[in-house]
Amino acid sequence: MKNFTLATLCALCFALALGCATDKSADVNPNSQTGTGGSMARFAIVGDVLYCVLPDKLQVYNIATPTNPVSAKTIPLTVGLETIFPYKNALFIGANAGMYIFDNQQPDSPVLLSSYFHVQSCDPVVVQGNYAYVTLRGGSGCRRMATASTLDVVDVTDLKSPRLINSQTMESPYGLGVSGEQLFVCEGDRGMKIFDIKDPKQPQLKHVIGDIKAYDVIPTSKSLIVTGDGGLVQYGLQDGGKLEVLSKLAIEP
Repeated sequence: MKNFTLATLCALCFALALGCATDKSADVNPNSQTGTGGSMARFAIVGDVLYCVLPDKLQVYNIATPTNPVSAKTIPLTVGLETIFPYKNALFIGANAGMYIFDNQQPDSPVLLSSYFHVQSCDPVVVQGNYAYVTLRGGSGCRRMATASTLDVVDVTDLKSPRLINSQTMESPYGLGVSGEQLFVCEGDRGMKIFDIKDPKQPQLKHVIGDIKAYDVIPTSKSLIVTGDGGLVQYGLQDGGKLEVLSKLAIEP
């Protein structure tokens, strides 16, 4: 069953890569991220390179020829890898026990710069500027014996030396997203919380959307896509940080 799961995951990654990689123009930066993924994504594309996060390794594929992906590098890491978030010339890999930061100036050959470890927990991560935002969910399959859930702020000004600078208690956080001066944190059945991050070191809770089940969020400059048990909800970002429902896509279980 494990082999089937890994093979299926990579097949899905390849399928996404084929769709994204065919939509290119001559002036695209070869190191730029293609598309936008959520904080709980297990794969990402930067230029002609696809990254696939497996439970114990980072698999790198060259997709310059979309119909013929080529394995470029396999990077073994500890068990429990969960998510990947590309930001500028770096990759941030979330794992049960912490976060790995890679130099990605050469996309087909990322180099491990540092590791940030915390108590074992589910660990999606997003980054903006000099700060990484990490949610840790206790009482889950990642850490059944722990009850604490937190939102952590990690200073990544020096990618080789990340350090925790703030932590606040959450209820049951899942995925998260950041856009401008707002941080969006999904709380599953408890909806989604919106934080003001004018001071990026000190997120301040401003709004709670409690009428949705929110598990991950993809923010853009003008909208949010929120995923949950019932499907997808697209919100428009209004002045003052308010949200307006633009559309809903119901998905049957």
